Amino acid sequence: MSERRFNPAQADARWQAVWDDKQTFKAGVRQGAPKSYVLEMFPYPSGRIHIGHVRNYSMGDVLARFRRMQGHDVLHPMGWDAFGMPAENAAMEKKVHPGSWTRANIAAMKAQLKRLGFALDWSREIATCEPDYYGQEQALFLDLYAAGLVYRKESAVNWDPVDMTVLANEQVIDGKGWRSGAPVEKRKLSQWFLKITDFADDLLDGLGTLESWPDKVRLMQENWIGKSQGMQFRFALETPVDGIATLEVFSTRPDTLFGASFAAIAADHPIALALAQDNADLAAFAEECRRSGTAAAEIETQEKKGYDTGLSVVHPLDPDWKLPLFVANFVLMDYGTGAVFGCPAHDHRDLDFARKYMLPVERVVAPQGEETAPIHDEAYTGPGRLVNSRFLDGMSVEDAKAEVIRRAESEGWGKGTTVWRLRDWGVSRQRYWGTPIPFIHCADCGVVPVPKDQLPVALPEDVSFDIPGNPLDRHPTWKHVDCPTCGKPAVRETDTLDTFVDSSWYFIRFASQPDDQPFDRAEAESWLPVGQYIGGIEHAILHLLYARFWTRALNHIGKIGITEPFASLFTQGMVTHETYQSPDGRWLSPEEVVRREGAYFVDGTGEPVTLGRVVKMSKSKKNVVDPDEIIERYGADAVRWFMLSDSPPERDLPWTEAGIEGAWRFVNRLWRLFGQAGERGDGGEDKALTRKLHQTVDGVAKDIEALAFNKAVAKIYELANAIEKASPSASRAEAIRAMALLVAPMTPHLAEEAWAEMGEQGLIADAMWPPVDPALLVEDEVTIAVQVQGKLRDTLTVPKGTDKATLESLALAAPNVLRTLDGAAPRKVIVVPDRLVNLVI
Repeated sequence: MSERRFNPAQADARWQAVWDDKQTFKAGVRQGAPKSYVLEMFPYPSGRIHIGHVRNYSMGDVLARFRRMQGHDVLHPMGWDAFGMPAENAAMEKKVHPGSWTRANIAAMKAQLKRLGFALDWSREIATCEPDYYGQEQALFLDLYAAGLVYRKESAVNWDPVDMTVLANEQVIDGKGWRSGAPVEKRKLSQWFLKITDFADDLLDGLGTLESWPDKVRLMQENWIGKSQGMQFRFALETPVDGIATLEVFSTRPDTLFGASFAAIAADHPIALALAQDNADLAAFAEECRRSGTAAAEIETQEKKGYDTGLSVVHPLDPDWKLPLFVANFVLMDYGTGAVFGCPAHDHRDLDFARKYMLPVERVVAPQGEETAPIHDEAYTGPGRLVNSRFLDGMSVEDAKAEVIRRAESEGWGKGTTVWRLRDWGVSRQRYWGTPIPFIHCADCGVVPVPKDQLPVALPEDVSFDIPGNPLDRHPTWKHVDCPTCGKPAVRETDTLDTFVDSSWYFIRFASQPDDQPFDRAEAESWLPVGQYIGGIEHAILHLLYARFWTRALNHIGKIGITEPFASLFTQGMVTHETYQSPDGRWLSPEEVVRREGAYFVDGTGEPVTLGRVVKMSKSKKNVVDPDEIIERYGADAVRWFMLSDSPPERDLPWTEAGIEGAWRFVNRLWRLFGQAGERGDGGEDKALTRKLHQTVDGVAKDIEALAFNKAVAKIYELANAIEKASPSASRAEAIRAMALLVAPMTPHLAEEAWAEMGEQGLIADAMWPPVDPALLVEDEVTIAVQVQGKLRDTLTVPKGTDKATLESLALAAPNVLRTLDGAAPRKVIVVPDRLVNLVI
């Protein structure tokens, strides 16, 4: 029996074929059962599944299989987030069509996922690049347009002159395009927008209801939405510019107005644009500002630079007080009014700027006892009372804010208001491989929606990528159509939708897939919201926020009755790996490296290898592990077990050969145990093992529900140890049978193989989770620590509730205690029932 060895190559293929043939994981077939929707963020079809995918989908799969074993009707679908720039890049580099490249990748990745035995309902598979999906998306977009939630306007954008497309702020790095590396230009383009700001308050308030979301994600969304209450007010310009006599500013800290030492405007502010027409130095500085990054993180860390316009603004609380006006690289037109006032004593950014340009720094808020303390290298941002602020002196910060707003409103130069960091969602992309925006431009009728009976507006197949830019713009026939209103020649909109639109409603389409509409409301609502959503923290803001908005927008127009798409969210950690570099600095893959006597060498040449940090697996650093190769060597179940066992799921998991080897050994331990299921021996009931079994069944269930897979694994290890130590008995045989059920969500091929070998009926995938006897969850025995002079000398296992006198006599008779006492009588005996006995000598 010790030589019994599991054969994953045969078992994996056999049971995957059975599940496919029986459509075991098809949703919607268990009539009257409670519904459970488990979803992992669907992947981009890059060509290969990586180990990070395996970890992500293994977690969701365990939960989905477990819910089925609890009798639930489970929806666990899979699809492909298939539009986007990488396909166009491949078209340019490899001379292939984006559609061909994408569909070939989907086929390859689907085959990889199937090898892992995931319990997926493939009948609901979707790919966002197919007309049957994006045509329904176009219909929803038109519905939102009809409801006033879509509009088109001219907007300043980041333009990549090489890729010839618009970049989000986050895609501009050091003033250059994230992919092309080309200096980014600011351009004005007509863009399509979704009115996400109409839902800003609701999106913010809704975060309070998402109790099963990580606090970190909720905070990130709260900060991104960025609700700020403060005051919008006007500085008078001492000298008007191009007819502009005032400067509109918003501030969350009107209480610090008496600490102001400058005002600053964005390079694209109308005042700056007017001044730059006759000032070459300012024009050059403004151009430098436009080339710098516009992402919040970049602005925070970049050097603060300004250009003194030579103009002054008049302080609204003192007409004799003038503040210099700068153009500054940290002020953006996209935020607030494109203008700020600087209070260096109480803002780190303003202090950096003031020190650089030798501007005054005046403390106006101080904690008790520091009213006259100067500001040195750190701005003071804590609580306190107002100082050096005339009529505000002595007030709290909140009282001072209220008083300044009251004065501004009564005197007519400002008002209390709320502003948001959140901006309407620009969804136009100047590229081919995306959802065509369903509008037509007519010289007579203007912008006209495509009639719904003409949807989908399908992408043309005959396009070329031999020159940069959007192939739809230069297609000879596709964009030329008749206006649906007047019948005259017109042109299609050639922009396509941001791919985040595709992923903002796919979870609804998974739940309901009629041919004649995006989804059936009643059917979708029978599954939604998604019970458990799993994905990376990198999607905390954009994807998750846009999905929340899209759901609210559909609710607003009466399409669906929910407002939150994901009831529970789990963000898993990454899979990491050591990095290796050759003597000439090249990154090496794990296959190119051998280890000898604790050192690393290049395989074949014997050159020494530098061992680098353990970091996220990436193609650039070549520290990736191919799941196919690992499955070939160890089988799907060992890979799944390792993904679940070695680290809390929210933390990063370092990939190690020792880890996967350990998982493979345990798979074979289980297989040997399962081979002993028929050995009952002559022993009677093993009460201790039965109690351990029921406690494990209960504990593993709770751990899986909490997604604490590593804890569930630890409990299964403990039960395996207990079974191996136990003598053959009916209790042991039952524990082995139950073990197959316990590991079925995690190692499903092994479990199916064992279930069949044990002669059980049906598939273990359809079996019920083992029942638990609540009486066996309560310990009826306890372990008592026996101490002498406070040091542990022995332990006693006794019935729970044993009286003090019995515990004392048992302790005095314990062999180790007798040796320690060596004939001496204890002076005092301290007994804590059910916990310890301490002998004082």
